[in-house]
Amino acid sequence: MGGSYKEYKGEALKHILVYALATLIVTWIAVPLILIFVSAFASPSDYYNIHKVFPTRFTLENVYTFLVVLGAWRSTMNSIIVATLTILISFAVGLPAGYSLSRYVFKGKDAFKLSIIGLRMFPVIVLAIPLVVIYLRVGLADTLIGVALAHTAMSLPFVVLITSSLFAGIPVDYEEAGMVFGLSGWESFLRITMPLALPGLSAAAIFVFIMSWNEVFIASVLTLVNRTLPADILVSALNAPDPYKFAAGFIMVLPAMIFVFFARKYLVQVWGISIK
Repeated sequence: MGGSYKEYKGEALKHILVYALATLIVTWIAVPLILIFVSAFASPSDYYNIHKVFPTRFTLENVYTFLVVLGAWRSTMNSIIVATLTILISFAVGLPAGYSLSRYVFKGKDAFKLSIIGLRMFPVIVLAIPLVVIYLRVGLADTLIGVALAHTAMSLPFVVLITSSLFAGIPVDYEEAGMVFGLSGWESFLRITMPLALPGLSAAAIFVFIMSWNEVFIASVLTLVNRTLPADILVSALNAPDPYKFAAGFIMVLPAMIFVFFARKYLVQVWGISIK
């Protein structure tokens, strides 16, 4: 009787600690987002009213002014285009590289992996001036494809390593079985390996998207007219009144949240696989 009571008490305490930790994490993440959303749509008269803790009147004027009057809709579209190009280029290059690392044994394989990781050891600020000089010479300065290529260089090591880990976790026997039943090597990869790796690839795509969407230094250095949203905010919105700054923060957060929302089922599958 006493033993079962102690076990029940221990389990109850464990559940309380887990729920308390989960509540703390959710609060830590949700409160800043709620403040950004509320302040982005709060009426300026309510926002600057020191007698009101929470605004009661809301308006779309702040977001409209930021997007239309300040012209941030162009930089927002630029950021979406750059992030999309970064994902496409990163996976076009990183997916075959990751598959090769997982399926083939060759001399210098470990050194090659270390060199991929070593690409992340150089601070971006050190590479900024040489990158600008190269871009000016080849005609990529102040272009969206130029920013996308720079973002690809930052995200490619992650894509190669994560895809190689994903494919290494999928037995090659599945592909061989597919080829036994008449599939070609390419068809076996597309129909068997890719669906199994899709949850992890989606998680990698989310990382690449958010990295590109939030990156500000490269975009600020390489662009002057065709700025991405973070670079535009750095130049213009920081000198604007507070409601417009929160409107900028809202626009920064919203696409990433939408992207994660549509890819959430793949993230759940990744967590399920990791739990197993």
